Amino acid sequence: MKICTDSLLFGTMMPVKPKDKVLDIGAGTGLLSLIAAQFGAGSVTGVELMEDACREAAENFERSPWSDRLKAVRQSIQNFADEETGRYNLIVSNPPFFENHLHAKEPMRNAARHDGHLKHAELIKIAEQLLAGEGSFYVLLPIQSVSGFIRMCLQSGLYLRRQTALRGYAHSAIKVTALTFGRMRTDQPVFETMTIYDAQGVYSAASRAYLADFLLRFAAHENPKVCG
Repeated sequence: MKICTDSLLFGTMMPVKPKDKVLDIGAGTGLLSLIAAQFGAGSVTGVELMEDACREAAENFERSPWSDRLKAVRQSIQNFADEETGRYNLIVSNPPFFENHLHAKEPMRNAARHDGHLKHAELIKIAEQLLAGEGSFYVLLPIQSVSGFIRMCLQSGLYLRRQTALRGYAHSAIKVTALTFGRMRTDQPVFETMTIYDAQGVYSAASRAYLADFLLRFAAHENPKVCG
């Protein structure tokens, strides 16, 4: 699975604070874990079931400037949660999107896109189990799954803090939404919509503010000696 702009933007908006203990559920090749480390997380554990992806994540972690704070674990998150006794300040997940959806031919693509290995209800239960008292649970979902997911989180004692809808252009339909939950109830969660592009290939000021430190195209624009 290629890294898409939605996933990258989701990562750069994550509510991670310096020294946080972070759990990345379904880490893939480690994108979100690496971003958390770059933001100053004290430790990041990326749990990934698929062997090839986990191997790549471990290699990416080792080659990064933050290798001492990153760990890749090849294990189902269900088994990991059964064995884990610690709690996390931030739990982040870009989970499989589709339930009861037509599957692609490639097994790896199926695992990344479909929820056969991790149902939303399981993800919420694990997040509730492993989240520290004042921690945040941060997840990216397709728009059609948002209301049901919020309802299940509420039943588990996790309350919506922020909901950021992402759309490609101002005229585009919203497809995915970043959600932040916590144990403390808030009467006024934040609702916002971010438009990624002003025009084809032209990032909006809002998305650029998040992405500028992570995409070489911005470095190349600001420093012609940098290639990308």
